Amino acid sequence: MRIAVLALQGAFAEHQQMLHSLGVETFQVRNKCDWEKPKDGLILPGGESTTMTKLLNELDLLLPIQEEISQGLPVFGTCAGLIMLARKENGKPSNRLSTMDIDVCRNAYGRQLGSFHTEEAFKGIEGTIPMTFIRAPYINEVFGDAEILATVDGNIVAARQHHQMVTAFHPELDNDTRVHAYFLNSIPKR
Repeated sequence: MRIAVLALQGAFAEHQQMLHSLGVETFQVRNKCDWEKPKDGLILPGGESTTMTKLLNELDLLLPIQEEISQGLPVFGTCAGLIMLARKENGKPSNRLSTMDIDVCRNAYGRQLGSFHTEEAFKGIEGTIPMTFIRAPYINEVFGDAEILATVDGNIVAARQHHQMVTAFHPELDNDTRVHAYFLNSIPKR
């Protein structure tokens, strides 16, 4: 299995380390040549969604990535990656990748000082998992075929829709590999 990790900004190295610990090959996507390499899935890391969208547009990557996700490429977005995949932001259409039937509230937990750590249940994973939130969004609503995977204090913090999965928290910043393994297990075997 080979997973592409968007490496324009954010916590991409931590995702790669997590995937390597699970025995999965990764490569960084920084330009169109990188994107054209064979891949079984994609990770969209945390970072700054506005900056990432601007860079994807400048590098002519937004539409090719959007197209492959729409055609079924498995994708896992964390924090900013969740924002990138959301079709709506506070009820209004999003101008990012916009492939997943979720409505997001950006910076829902406030600035850096609003960052926190907790442990909660995650649908499909036994027990609780560690969740680290850093200037995190949450999901206002899921619609269409999207389903809720986790909530914290009544707010939706993880969801999936077919081949797309998102978390408002950063599983790559904890030592628990179960969320990444959950994503990898959802990828059809070739």
